[in-house]
Amino acid sequence: MIDIDHIYQKASALFDTDQEQALALLYPLLEAQKSNREALFALTRFIRKHELPHETALEYLTSIYECHADEDEVLIEIGTTLGTAKETNDLNAPPPNHALFGQVVQQLAALAEKSKGQDNEVDVVESLSSAARLAGRQYDTLAEEHYTRLVELLPDTYWAHYNQGLFYKTRGRFEEGLLANQKAQALVDEENEAVIWNLGICATGAGEGEIALAMWKGIGNKIEMGRFGLPDASYYSCKVKLAQFPLAERTAENDYPGLEETIWIERLSPCHGIIRSVLYQDLGVDYGDVILFDGAPITFHTYGEDSIAVFPHLATLFRSNYHFYDFAATQNEKGEINNLDKDIEEDVVIYSHTENFRFLCSACWRNQYLDHSLHKETEEKHIVTGRIAAPPEISPSVLLDLIDEAQKKKPLCKIYAPTLCESANQPDRAFIEQHRYEMLK
Repeated sequence: MIDIDHIYQKASALFDTDQEQALALLYPLLEAQKSNREALFALTRFIRKHELPHETALEYLTSIYECHADEDEVLIEIGTTLGTAKETNDLNAPPPNHALFGQVVQQLAALAEKSKGQDNEVDVVESLSSAARLAGRQYDTLAEEHYTRLVELLPDTYWAHYNQGLFYKTRGRFEEGLLANQKAQALVDEENEAVIWNLGICATGAGEGEIALAMWKGIGNKIEMGRFGLPDASYYSCKVKLAQFPLAERTAENDYPGLEETIWIERLSPCHGIIRSVLYQDLGVDYGDVILFDGAPITFHTYGEDSIAVFPHLATLFRSNYHFYDFAATQNEKGEINNLDKDIEEDVVIYSHTENFRFLCSACWRNQYLDHSLHKETEEKHIVTGRIAAPPEISPSVLLDLIDEAQKKKPLCKIYAPTLCESANQPDRAFIEQHRYEMLK
């Protein structure tokens, strides 16, 4: 006879210090769940309570589904637990490609039809709405329908409104998300941090600066109204993983993030800031644009003793319409070109991708303990490439003069930016610089 409580307690006690051994202890539960309901629900409870690797949670839930796919109660339990089987904080990740997600959603949808007016309807609708949201944008209609139904069934329950608001937030429907979270907040008995954060994020996305300000002040932020009609304060810089197609802008037909790039921002509030990296790729947003990001970090990047949060991109709020020009350059010492803009009074950025941009494997990118300062370029580079960013009010001819003047202070530095020369209506210079640009590139 298997001692389910003993296994559960022992594995739980061991999980934080020896995850591998804890999971090994769970194996009898995985076997017993085939015929033992108590073991099955102990296993799903363990999955929800502890942060298992997503692949492991998916393996366990798949095993349960294969044994109990025709059992309504188990199907509801799997749908409720599906969020553990994918990276939910990385909002812009592609939809899950494992068949379990679609199978569970489709069966729960059929069960929801049968359960209308029945005692188990709330459980079915809650499970289905959550599973459909996680499964991708092709299931949005189903998810929205059942989040709405959940609110109808539980109009006085805060988490029903909160869950609906969470769906609207991830789909970029910030006005609706704001209303849903306001209803949730009105129903909580005490301060609920999750509701406050989602309310503040949706208010920011909807342009309701005063509402967002009240939320952030309410949890202790020293912040006031500022730029862009939104709350504004001085925060430590952080990083955002930008997506060419963030989840909020995707469709059922195109539900993939496209190109992605992790950049630095000037953080203005808990959930928005100004991009302060000149992008290497064309993602549709760039230096100077104001972006909204979610409140739950995907990971942290360590730089010496500093741990920097990396947040997921939700939406682009304002575009600054900077002009960009590719360049290749020579320099005498490391960092000279990258720092050349310090001699230009205007808000011009000369950004060396050679010294600032790195491709990282997924494991390194996610590793919270890896010192990312070690990924910086240490070898002295005398040839660098990158991009110039300039505000739209600076004409190309003025910009070219500013760069030429700055280069006089460093005669061994030379920037070649043929597209800037063309835009400045200097075709002869553009022809020469194009040749030198190609040689250096």
